Amino acid sequence: MRLASFNVENLFERIRAMDLPTWDEGQPVLAAFDRFITLAQHEVYTVQNKTDMLADLETMEILTRTSEGRLQLNRDPQPRWARLRENRGNFLTQPPGKDAVIDATGRQDWIGWVELVTGPVDETAIRSTAQVITDINADVLAVIEAENRPALVRFNTSLLAGLYAHVMLVDGNDPRGIDVGLLAKPGHTIGSIVSHVDDPDPARPDRPLFSRDCPAYELHTPAGNTIWVLPNHLKSQSWTSGNPDPLRRRQAHRVAEIYTALRDAGARYIAVVGDLNKPPPPAFPSLEPLLGPDSPLVDAASRAGFDTGPRPGTFQSCTARNRLDYILLSPDLADRMTGGQIVRTGLWGDPDNKHPSAQWVIHPKITRADQAASDHAALYVDLDI
Repeated sequence: MRLASFNVENLFERIRAMDLPTWDEGQPVLAAFDRFITLAQHEVYTVQNKTDMLADLETMEILTRTSEGRLQLNRDPQPRWARLRENRGNFLTQPPGKDAVIDATGRQDWIGWVELVTGPVDETAIRSTAQVITDINADVLAVIEAENRPALVRFNTSLLAGLYAHVMLVDGNDPRGIDVGLLAKPGHTIGSIVSHVDDPDPARPDRPLFSRDCPAYELHTPAGNTIWVLPNHLKSQSWTSGNPDPLRRRQAHRVAEIYTALRDAGARYIAVVGDLNKPPPPAFPSLEPLLGPDSPLVDAASRAGFDTGPRPGTFQSCTARNRLDYILLSPDLADRMTGGQIVRTGLWGDPDNKHPSAQWVIHPKITRADQAASDHAALYVDLDI
């Protein structure tokens, strides 16, 4: 059985602020979106809350400045970054000749939201993603940052020629629609799915812990074995809401608890896979619950027979600091591992997006950075199970 993980960075539609030449260019918009949706949930809007939300709306270009400097609602039917949806109640008004103001006194005064604008992914990039997946030919594939199940089904049907018999994705907590899913070939059936989307954050019990979800998929193999696969996409490295490491550590700790509960219930074969968004400890300790000395999980990349290629990382230039993607195995499953590899054939590799990396060979149809399959490499392990 070949088990793979791949951060595909959306398949058909990508949020425009996340599809710019460099990550830094879209960060102000994404930070404004994160803060706005948090403040908009407050029961009472303070003066400072309203000031901050107006600033966020301006950053997202939902509000724009006139030549006289007046703040007004952007009436463009095709906005660049985001849209404000007001279904009921009054949130924002535009007094004649004055700045736009927030009339709502709190969440109870209106029903609505802000949604980020998406745009189509480059067709060559879509086909590059499909080529990487086809080349790997995994029996079970965890996908990270897939927009929704219908898109995943369409991708499997239209670009993978129906390679996978089972396509599943459970919507998670990310309002941008970047979720984790699982595809399985015929004979590898999904017996059950346990979502942890509602697990509370111990530090903030009023909020969910996982940025997306940590679903536990129970899979039955053609040989009659059962393997549990836990796809993950932990907290990003963005500092838009402060230091992200404590939250990521709490998430990693909960993943370890889920793993332990499965082991205690008798499961022998368990894999924790996906984009954990941080290099390993001890240099970067937020992943210690999963990769520290007390963790029972085995890092597949540390095993004999796993080919990391010219560099150890999996993101952009693939240096050690850019090792973000993992396949972690229970000891029983690690004993069944016969090989594995990091696959960079769809990865441009240059964080400045100017030239492809000279460290590895990419598919010849990828001639620009925006045609790459992803900013992440894929990885897989072969298991005798």
